[in-house]
Amino acid sequence: MANVVVFSSNTCPYCVSAKEYLDEKGVAYIEKNIQTDREARKELMSMGHMGVPVILIDGEEIVGFDKDKIDQLLDK
Repeated sequence: MANVVVFSSNTCPYCVSAKEYLDEKGVAYIEKNIQTDREARKELMSMGHMGVPVILIDGEEIVGFDKDKIDQLLDK
């Protein structure tokens, strides 16, 4: 099973869509909310990102909600 991390915020509709999509596919993930978790925000910024969602699948980054890229990385 893939190691999946979703960086999100409370007000991001694309984050909600990404998490719903992963839930529909039965993919377990760790959510890191940058609004409520200062360390998550620092981690995201250290990766060079300011916006969410950023999804990590086995260490590979997806910026934004990209179903095709999610499917591609999960099907490896």
